[in-house]
Amino acid sequence: MKKEIIISGFGGQGVLSMGKILAYSGLMEDKEVTWMPAYGPEQRGGTCNVTVIVSDDRVSSPILSKYDVAIVLNQPSLDKFEPRIKPGGILIYEESLIINPPTRKDIEVYAINATGKAEELQNSKVFNMIVLGGLLQVCPVVTLNGLEKALYKTLPERHHKLIPLNMEAVDQGEKIIKKM
Repeated sequence: MKKEIIISGFGGQGVLSMGKILAYSGLMEDKEVTWMPAYGPEQRGGTCNVTVIVSDDRVSSPILSKYDVAIVLNQPSLDKFEPRIKPGGILIYEESLIINPPTRKDIEVYAINATGKAEELQNSKVFNMIVLGGLLQVCPVVTLNGLEKALYKTLPERHHKLIPLNMEAVDQGEKIIKKM
């Protein structure tokens, strides 16, 4: 198994954190991984993306031009990465932030309203974990056990008390993603 994934959106949406947690989840399961962020000088509001490869075998290069899975959290990201998904690949998009929905017919398209669910949970900081839950529902590249171990590894100890909330957000994301 090898999945080449791009996650893209605005700074502040947890794009880089989502990629880091996904990569650490793979590491916790003894998989080969790469994590390659790309962002401008802006910390919040500018566009950013992260490429994550999770594989059972060695990864030859972290540089990709086509992806198995694209998670896009805003319209500019959809416009840029929809054409770069391999035929038969998966596109997951945040439906509340996309004006012009995806048009390709040779890929599987899923929508998730992580913004709405985060508001319902009264915690905007779990937005990215809701999206990650949606990913794991349609493309189980790592297990929930590996994900939980990764949270303990990546979050500072003072935030470990938030891990149950994050796992609940993942569970909610698994429930609300829908095929288009």
